[in-house]
Amino acid sequence: MLRFHHIVRVSLFASKASTFPLTSVSLSTSIPKRTTFALRSQMTSFSSSSSSSSSKLLFRQLFEKESSTYTYLLADASHPDKPALLIDPVDRTVDRDLSLIQELGLKLVYAMNTHVHADHVTGTGLIKSKVPGVKSIISKASGATADLFVEPGDKVHFGDLFLEVRATPGHTLGCVTYVTGDASDQPQPRMAFTGDALLIRGCGRTDFQGGSSEQLYKSVHSQIFTLPKDTFIYPAHDYKGFSVSTVGEEMQYNPRLTKDEETFKNIMANLNLSYPKMIDVAVPANLVCGVQSKVIMNS
Repeated sequence: MLRFHHIVRVSLFASKASTFPLTSVSLSTSIPKRTTFALRSQMTSFSSSSSSSSSKLLFRQLFEKESSTYTYLLADASHPDKPALLIDPVDRTVDRDLSLIQELGLKLVYAMNTHVHADHVTGTGLIKSKVPGVKSIISKASGATADLFVEPGDKVHFGDLFLEVRATPGHTLGCVTYVTGDASDQPQPRMAFTGDALLIRGCGRTDFQGGSSEQLYKSVHSQIFTLPKDTFIYPAHDYKGFSVSTVGEEMQYNPRLTKDEETFKNIMANLNLSYPKMIDVAVPANLVCGVQSKVIMNS
């Protein structure tokens, strides 16, 4: 099993948190995760340590208002290098995110995406042009380009912490959920970065990019709802002012995914949503954003 300078397959991991609640990819050297709702915040810090480990997870939740997107910064603050990663960065807020990373004295190692976004241009390519050495990560099933590709069971290591990869297709063919490790030296409760597969009291649409309501229902129930009920849910978007939920909450209160599969498919088939206004720009850009040296910004 290789570190995330290398890719490996494994199970998900856990994390212990005071307030708010990662995957290892097996990469070879040849290959150039409420009790009450918290209101949306620009940045939320999270640190945790296990009784059997001095590892500390530094966590920030960052928000981009135009697309209502959350970007997540995670780092092993106890490691000498303070290695960090960003999940679902947005091009419009790259400078803000990199400034924060510099202020916190972190070393950005990975810029990773849960899927090919259709509502904004990811910041991955722009980050790579500004910070040499950062590796982009996306699922192999996404069809996008990246430095590293992950598959179900892979782990992404940063310092002594790691994220596990779970395949959660349905919103798109290549959606994955990154979950903090299920190990005694990893933070508790665990944290799941669900992309658009599972939102707080909702889920992503399934009518484009190879989406499937049937597949999404199975993904959420088999890959997310099987996590411990106190696992924190951190989605890629929120439109109602919420920032975090838990597996237990969504299993009880999600108005779509608490229904049986046939009812869920009927709900999704009758959403009558408008065509995503950014899709014709965002999807082509994001399919190559993982390796391009420059991102063509919207004008």
